[in-house]
Amino acid sequence: MLKRPVLFIGIISIFMLVSCSKYQKILKSTDNEKKYEIAMDYYERKDYNRALELFDLLQAAYRGTTKGEDISYYTAYCYYNLEDYTVATYYFKRYAQTYPLSSRAEECLFMNAYCYYLDSPRYSLDQSNTYSAITELQLFIDTYPKSSRVAEANELIDNLRKKLELKDYNICVMYYRMGDYMAAITSFENLLKHYPDTERHEEVLQYMVMSYFEFAENSIPQKKRERYEAAVDAYNNLLYLFPESVYITDLKGINDKARERLEIYQ
Repeated sequence: MLKRPVLFIGIISIFMLVSCSKYQKILKSTDNEKKYEIAMDYYERKDYNRALELFDLLQAAYRGTTKGEDISYYTAYCYYNLEDYTVATYYFKRYAQTYPLSSRAEECLFMNAYCYYLDSPRYSLDQSNTYSAITELQLFIDTYPKSSRVAEANELIDNLRKKLELKDYNICVMYYRMGDYMAAITSFENLLKHYPDTERHEEVLQYMVMSYFEFAENSIPQKKRERYEAAVDAYNNLLYLFPESVYITDLKGINDKARERLEIYQ
């Protein structure tokens, strides 16, 4: 007598062989209506790979028809559910452009942008997809300004901008730690210009005080005065904007030294 686990595996194997055999017959069939029906059944059962293969075979046969539109729509979602977001963006965008009057056009244009959002890598990597996601989300907002998805699109843009901000901030800090104070100062200034509402404003001002001071210390005599003055200005700016800042005490020594150095150039 066969043991139950072996019997069970045997039954499963037979079932899979029969299933594959039926699937191969469907692929070779010339009955497009049947193919479409089975493709939709696979899709509903979340067998996206098989559904996708059948949809690909049916696209040419149903081009320009209602079913052709449905195939384009479900093809996009097959790639989305398979987490192939790069290809999914293409199909969602193509659907929105091909069927702009469809009730699903708005949804697909949003999903196109959302796939770019999902494909955005962690902040330390190349951010090309992040910029593309912001562009596509803004396109959606501009195209459908009254959409119920606008609030979500704006929230996604904010998340992406925070990622870009974090990347820029870390680059600024890297320049400071490398001792390239001129690059650090320029980078910190640009960060405040691009992200005026940054939550790191206090930290940025702290680094600017230290960067200007170190920059002045390592400058030629003709440039020292203006750079010590910039260090003092940055300290005063921090003191004005964040009077309770935890950095003020530590930076007071640097500010005092900068003022002492300036007395030489009076």
